Amino acid sequence: MNKEIFLLETKKMNIDINEEQLEKLNKFYDLLVNWNKKINLTTIVKKEDVYLKHFYDSLTLIKSIDLNKNLNICDVGSGAGFPGIVLKIVFPSLKITLIDSLQKRVKYLNEIIKELELDHIEATHARMEDYSKEHEEEYDIITARAVGNSKFLTEIAVRALKINGKLVLMKGSLGQELDNINNLFNNLGVELERIIRFKLPIEESNRSLVIIKKVSKTPEKYPRRIDKIKKSL
Repeated sequence: MNKEIFLLETKKMNIDINEEQLEKLNKFYDLLVNWNKKINLTTIVKKEDVYLKHFYDSLTLIKSIDLNKNLNICDVGSGAGFPGIVLKIVFPSLKITLIDSLQKRVKYLNEIIKELELDHIEATHARMEDYSKEHEEEYDIITARAVGNSKFLTEIAVRALKINGKLVLMKGSLGQELDNINNLFNNLGVELERIIRFKLPIEESNRSLVIIKKVSKTPEKYPRRIDKIKKSL
């Protein structure tokens, strides 16, 4: 995906990217490639692929959420900064917390934030099952892109959501992953709002946005200890 196609395809999602934002995305790409030589961030390094599979893919969150609002967002397992860094560049009014369990990735993320001169965004070293207990009902939106099992992720994240807040799982093909977890959703005080399925342009690979809405307070017993959660999967 070259610059022209990237701008054209994002325009189709009603996203207008200005020259300053495009320059920051280009700088982000250069920083990503340089850091990737030091720590393992991504196997996707060709510029056209990064713009399609990371930058454009991150922005597809707008299919589920109006990102032009002043939202407080938590990006779980942010890794190389997707979708969080890309969202902040293109939608500067967002307040974003990036969560990652690996300290060296958190260092990288905070360096990227500094280099790109982004404000109201920070990277935090934490496990979400602990972080959610300390930040109960703080976030409007929680995102997780290509991270873990949906059942597990929902259980450890929803405590940090505000009532009527939404957890958006950014996935590829879902298969049978969401089968037989309605009982878990009921126990957590959340409901499956909808699933948006689409294909990435050019390569036509499958993508899914699973939108889970918090409708009532999370029971005190959640999230459980991580070892107990894994045994139940």
